[in-house]
Amino acid sequence: MLWLGVVVLVAALAPVLPLPYPPNSPDLANIATPPLEAVGHWLGTDPQGRDVLSILVFGARTAVLLTLPAAVLAAVLGALAGGAAGFWGNATRLAVPYWLLGGGVGWWALQLPVPLLGLVVAAVGLGMALLFGVRKQRFPSWPIPLNAVVVGAATTLDTVPRLVLVVAMAAGTGVSIPGLLVLLTLTSWPLPARLVRAQMLRVRTLPFVEAAQAAGISPQRVWMRHALPHALQPLRTSLPLSVAGLLGLESTLSFLGIGLAPDVASWGRLMATIRNEPSAWWAFVFPALCLIISIISLNSLSRHRAAQEKLLP
Repeated sequence: MLWLGVVVLVAALAPVLPLPYPPNSPDLANIATPPLEAVGHWLGTDPQGRDVLSILVFGARTAVLLTLPAAVLAAVLGALAGGAAGFWGNATRLAVPYWLLGGGVGWWALQLPVPLLGLVVAAVGLGMALLFGVRKQRFPSWPIPLNAVVVGAATTLDTVPRLVLVVAMAAGTGVSIPGLLVLLTLTSWPLPARLVRAQMLRVRTLPFVEAAQAAGISPQRVWMRHALPHALQPLRTSLPLSVAGLLGLESTLSFLGIGLAPDVASWGRLMATIRNEPSAWWAFVFPALCLIISIISLNSLSRHRAAQEKLLP
């Protein structure tokens, strides 16, 4: 926790820290200089003359701003999908206007042939929803195999190695930092979804859930207020592991030169400079140590939380 706290604090204060050199300002008089051999460059410079300490500090900021939000968003997306699949299974039904609205928006977002058709379908669905709402009539509904859709989507994503999938999508389209954040989120939700779904299958049969249903509380309220909070317990253990996996993935992408812009500081990109100057060991060792210690700390935190949960009654 101490190490992770330092990393987060450094990431938050990176723009105001009194660093001797900006991370992207090369010092042409000191190219690949070892630590403590140049004035102001306490950890040396990389083969391009940039200060290693500054890159480490701003690389921590990049790692925190990418991996932590991506892990949280993936956990939220997976919790909602897995919780709904585990609670309702394949027996849920969705009103026709919502089918049209969701299908039309999805058609337009995926830029399928004639994207305008998607907007038209979405507008029809929205109009039907408003019309039935004004008349206070019950929507016609169609069944939706929610459990099969969630499990099938998670299985499909798991069949392709995440690194290969992210590299193919990031290298093919060239994403920005927000785009990379979305990409990491959309490829990381299956694990939280599986954990929450498995927990929900147990929670929905517990007496307090059955009592809430017998009391006449709506299924949506039972799911949101009573069942889902108990089904989220596995995420306490899996969230640090998810952050560790995303941290390693982001560093790998940066090492390969994929995803982030060249002017964005990253531990992985700093390690990649060893290919230009193999003798500049400090440009590889220092970011590698930061990465290794962070991943080990996250794994230790996850194991500690797992041990605490086993001691709970």
